[in-house]
Amino acid sequence: MEILPAIDLRNGKCVRLRQGDYNQETIFGDDPVAMAKRWEDEGGQWLHLVDLDGAKAGKPANVDVIRKIVEAVQIPCQLGGGIRSEEIVQSMLKDVGLNRVIIGTQALKEPDWFKEIVQKFPNQVCLGLDARDSMVATEGWLDVSKTSALELAKGYVGLPLAAVIYTNIANDGMMQGIDDGTLKDFVQLAEMGLKVIASGGVTTMEDITKLNAISKEHPNLIGAITGRAIYEGTVDLAEAVRLTSA
Repeated sequence: MEILPAIDLRNGKCVRLRQGDYNQETIFGDDPVAMAKRWEDEGGQWLHLVDLDGAKAGKPANVDVIRKIVEAVQIPCQLGGGIRSEEIVQSMLKDVGLNRVIIGTQALKEPDWFKEIVQKFPNQVCLGLDARDSMVATEGWLDVSKTSALELAKGYVGLPLAAVIYTNIANDGMMQGIDDGTLKDFVQLAEMGLKVIASGGVTTMEDITKLNAISKEHPNLIGAITGRAIYEGTVDLAEAVRLTSA
């Protein structure tokens, strides 16, 4: 299981939100490129980038910073936030040099379009499943739909998806750990044959240990994203990488 440090971008700065709430922001640094290098130096295996302005605007907004991060590090990078057209997917993968893009809102709103994109860009597109009470949230988490996250995921089994990134937004940025219901959702997604990356609520080494144990039984749980916890020091990134690589 790989550990993916998260860098959330807003107005060119490195921030974290609580439960995706734009009014509950903590700024962790003015230099996202330096932060990216730090997480690479500490052993991060991928960088998980989120364009928060892009998620709101419907198209990536921090492209210059994202490009600088991609150029500055050797490890692969993935990006979510505002990726809602084929043109943007193409530009992010080919021009900016990202390894994977994450699509959430459009996968719910235009499933046929999403399937087409996944087939055009095999193993380079992740399904971003952001859920509250297991229901899908969209538009930068501003709306909660009536669609179950697991039902939505089921429709994409068998496609060359890079991964499903499942976030329980009730836990995200709250430093309260991962609840049992979310752990069960990870297992169900893995059992469907989907590669799963856990996100939201990875707060302590105990959370990493739990996820690592699940990934040993369900190898389709391929990664865990951690954000606020590594910035606030409740998860030691280098230690987490050692634990999950053993």
